[in-house]
Amino acid sequence: MDTNTGTAESTGADSAPLVGPLAGLLVLDLTHVLNGPFGTMMLADLGARVIKIEPPGGGDDTRTYGPFLGDTSLYFAFVNRGKESIVLDLKAEADRAVFLDMVRRADVLAENFRPGVMARLGFAYEDLARINPRLVYASSSGFGQTGPLAAAPAYDTIIQAMSGLMSMTGFPEGPPTRVGTSLSDLLGGLHMFAGIAAALYARERTGRGTHVDVSMFDATLAFLEHGAMEFTATGHALGRIGNRHPFLAPFDLYACADGHIAICCGNDHLFGALCAVLGRPELSDDPRFRDNSSRVAHVDALKAELETDLARRPAQHWLEAIHAAGVPVGPLLDVTQALSQPQVAARNMLVEAGGIAMPGTPLKMAGYPDPHVRAGAPGLDADGARLRREFAGMGKPGEAP
Repeated sequence: MDTNTGTAESTGADSAPLVGPLAGLLVLDLTHVLNGPFGTMMLADLGARVIKIEPPGGGDDTRTYGPFLGDTSLYFAFVNRGKESIVLDLKAEADRAVFLDMVRRADVLAENFRPGVMARLGFAYEDLARINPRLVYASSSGFGQTGPLAAAPAYDTIIQAMSGLMSMTGFPEGPPTRVGTSLSDLLGGLHMFAGIAAALYARERTGRGTHVDVSMFDATLAFLEHGAMEFTATGHALGRIGNRHPFLAPFDLYACADGHIAICCGNDHLFGALCAVLGRPELSDDPRFRDNSSRVAHVDALKAELETDLARRPAQHWLEAIHAAGVPVGPLLDVTQALSQPQVAARNMLVEAGGIAMPGTPLKMAGYPDPHVRAGAPGLDADGARLRREFAGMGKPGEAP
């Protein structure tokens, strides 16, 4: 794949627009860093026209974040593909007029400033809805637009720490651990995307847009799963348990002679099939392991028994044998190995955008293309002059929000 840095920052206008289910939608993207840009990129991947509005003096902060490929920030490129870029100073009268002209034609506006910033600029939802009642206005922030923490600044690590997610991650003998990706940021972007899609559907019935309020904190709480279940059931917090499942066994990472494999038995039948493959059918009749509740109660003893047998053969042997028995099993891979799997290529999950290899879209829809080569992230203000000409004078003389 060509990774020539000279083509890394092409503009959305330089390549043919994607034909997708959101074709024809105009999105004004005031988001920055990660959580908002990830959500608006999903809109672009599905065919929406996304115009990234960046501040003067360098644009989105992530243009300066590493890692870099030549002079191109991969942090920026990975969540801004397929967009156009214009620099606007939203405190300057002339640029405010350009922005309002764009709002009059837009279907969606997305922003992830701290609550209150857009209102102080005169661009709160109520202000912009007066000049474009059909506008879907989406706000994604750390803690949402309401509540005692609404004005608190937040980054992904803060949300992971405050949501309980970090306290659940890691091994009992180790410290609380951040998940290995910016999960809270990405969940905020994902929920922004979903909220926008729902609001656009509602607009088809009502003719009016709405204000979508998404919080990284809320989005992370919604994904606590077992931690929230334990709280509801017992009133206590779920402690760190490493890689195992809190309520099912065996359901963990297990050591073989030369590496680890993941084995997941969601019922007694699968556990019996696993015991047969290991040549230990008697384990399924052991009172400690006879049913799932007993196995969870004796999870450490169960793991010791299984790993004693697994240690006799290499991981590949067990992967093939356990899979043949119909028991869910998988290898432990690093990122390089994961991205090199044939499944990734078959699902077009490693695409080329602006000459850069990056994860593709997981949203596959029959009847719509899923291009392997996509438009890259835009250069700063790469489309500014053209966009100013396109949107000039769209409003009525003297009209203001």
